[in-house]
Amino acid sequence: MNQPDQDRIALIRERLAALDPIQLDIEDESYLHAGHAGAAGGAGHYRVVIVSGAFDGLTRVAQHRLVYDQLQDLIPFPIHALALDTQAL
Repeated sequence: MNQPDQDRIALIRERLAALDPIQLDIEDESYLHAGHAGAAGGAGHYRVVIVSGAFDGLTRVAQHRLVYDQLQDLIPFPIHALALDTQAL
């Protein structure tokens, strides 16, 4: 993984820290989407697994909205696609 990828992952991690996760895994899956229109401009595809008490009592959709609220200004660049696995405590 090159430095820009690490910088983007660090930025995502920094933003999602606001949700006080007990687990946060971020994987850059951009290589799986080579040739895809969104990837052509340099935006990335990421998979995020996040476990947080902030999700307690929320529907899956509401959990995802909390994540997107933290990352909204990063979409569509540098994040083109985001696969989420959110879990409450």
